[in-house]
Amino acid sequence: MDSTEFRKRGMEMVEYICNYLETLNERRVTPSVEPGYLRHLLPTEAPQEPEDWDQIMADVEDKIMPGVTHWQHPRFHAYFPAGNSFPSILGDMLGDGIGCIGFSWAASPACTELETIVLDWLGKAIGLPNHFLALKEGSTGGGVIQTSASECVLVTMLAARAQALKRLKAQHPFVEEGHLLSKLMAYCSKEAHSCVEKAAMICFVKLRILEPDENASLRGQTIHEAMEEDELQGLVPFFVSTTLGTTGSCAFDNLPEIGKELQRFPGVWLHVDAAYAGNSFICPELKPLLKGIEYADSFNTNPNKWLLTNFDCSTLWVRDRIRLTSALVVDPLYLKHGYSDAAIDYRHWGVPLSRRFRSLKLWFVLRSYGISGLQHYIRHHIKLAKRFEELVLKDKRFEICNQVKLGLVCFRLKGSDKLNEKLLSIINESGKLHMVPASVNDRYIIRFCAVAQNATAEDIDYAWDTIVDFANELLEKEQHDELSEIINRKKQDTLAQKRSFFVRMVSDPKIYNPAINKAGTPKLSMELPSPVVSRGSAPIIRTQSSVDHNSWISWPLAFLFYGNNEDKGSNVSLRFRHLDTNVRPSSSRRNSGAGSSPSPENELDYVNVQQQQQEQKSPRRSPMVVRKASGSRDTTN
Repeated sequence: MDSTEFRKRGMEMVEYICNYLETLNERRVTPSVEPGYLRHLLPTEAPQEPEDWDQIMADVEDKIMPGVTHWQHPRFHAYFPAGNSFPSILGDMLGDGIGCIGFSWAASPACTELETIVLDWLGKAIGLPNHFLALKEGSTGGGVIQTSASECVLVTMLAARAQALKRLKAQHPFVEEGHLLSKLMAYCSKEAHSCVEKAAMICFVKLRILEPDENASLRGQTIHEAMEEDELQGLVPFFVSTTLGTTGSCAFDNLPEIGKELQRFPGVWLHVDAAYAGNSFICPELKPLLKGIEYADSFNTNPNKWLLTNFDCSTLWVRDRIRLTSALVVDPLYLKHGYSDAAIDYRHWGVPLSRRFRSLKLWFVLRSYGISGLQHYIRHHIKLAKRFEELVLKDKRFEICNQVKLGLVCFRLKGSDKLNEKLLSIINESGKLHMVPASVNDRYIIRFCAVAQNATAEDIDYAWDTIVDFANELLEKEQHDELSEIINRKKQDTLAQKRSFFVRMVSDPKIYNPAINKAGTPKLSMELPSPVVSRGSAPIIRTQSSVDHNSWISWPLAFLFYGNNEDKGSNVSLRFRHLDTNVRPSSSRRNSGAGSSPSPENELDYVNVQQQQQEQKSPRRSPMVVRKASGSRDTTN
């Protein structure tokens, strides 16, 4: 591709980008693809011969775009804003066209000096103290552009570690450095970004994660108590990472309290991570959120989040640049130059050596919008967040879970975490909106952030209507499922009750024969068996009435024995262990007749046992005589 074709293709690319951004609302927010989808669409090897540019761009639309999550989409409300604007894109385009590698002043003086100047511009707009500005007279501080906030936290922890080890080595010159390293302890809140934990892993230091208060804010007393405990155990506090605008809920650690407490622990590095919220401090009404910054040793914010600047552009300021660079200096001969003592070499300010001309895009943005334009953009996003908060508060089924100070609203359905997980899942699966969850005060919440540069009130209303529609559908389904569960449980309870009734029925004739309850309960004697008394053709059981416990033969078993003893000559006794009773069929038959219930007579109870039989339905059965068994434990015959 020569310059002639580049002009042509460049104009086409600008047109493609403009059309993409203007028609984003016609696309799904998130792609509906599975992992590995692209592997099946592209060749396994790079092409051996050049391919036509038109074919390449056709593949972008057909194969790449179906797998893109559209962070600039007006329905994208996840994470935080991903900065994007036309001046920033042109700044990156120019920087890429220049193609310099600005690791030192000599490698590209403009690249280095523009970064220093632009960082001072932004630091003043935010309201940082003068000791953070490189060009202020008497200042030893300054700013630098890093890749991300994660890198900012890492390099400041490395610098703090180097200073702590230097101090401990002076106090204990004969102690091995590895042993001293094992004593170092860093601190952060449970709500701090995960990059703090990763930085501690890289630095091989201990990290104590502290509990915030009910507003997700880390307090000074918590830090003080933790440090005193650790010092008593022989550990050495050396680094504290605080957050202004946490990732989960945009909460603010109490920086004034923490700063004052750290005055009792000299040598502890205080870092302030304000990756999202720090950009908003260019608005005068929001500067009170920066209170306590005078105690900090370093501060970072990300213009690539909320200042319309494309990634990567994370800005870091330090109070003392010598403390930072002394931890990271590696100075081989081939990187030295004649102005090393007079100029800043940013290769000493971070992990990578090679550095892009990133200050160009930030410079373009600050000049194209001006501070007033950026303030308007930030205030607009805060207004949209307040609108969404009002909509949530009007629906009593939902609740707000954070203090809405900037552009992030945390909310949830009143109910279980599982219910909110289901709600977020079905919303994201639809492709109509995209949000992400967080855990705040050990509760599952849904984060809603205004992110699109040109987001409108209609976008917020659409998002809320979508959330409500899915919530209605989910709650109806949950109510139906709950009702079905109640019905099924009632059926199970009813079945269990029927089974229990049957078991009791076959054991207690009072349940199925109310006449017994009226006549009283007969009582079987534990003494020697009384003779069988005959009244007409019906057998009679004679028992002592003085025994105070109830014993009955279950009616299904009696029916069974009546049916199995048709032989007139049968005179076999049957033994029931659980009733201690013998059953003996009578040698005589009796005709069917109406049964009678037992009733007590004088000192003895006489129980009529008559067969209730319908002549048309059942055969004639032999009557049986049931008598109380003797004291011997005979087995069933």
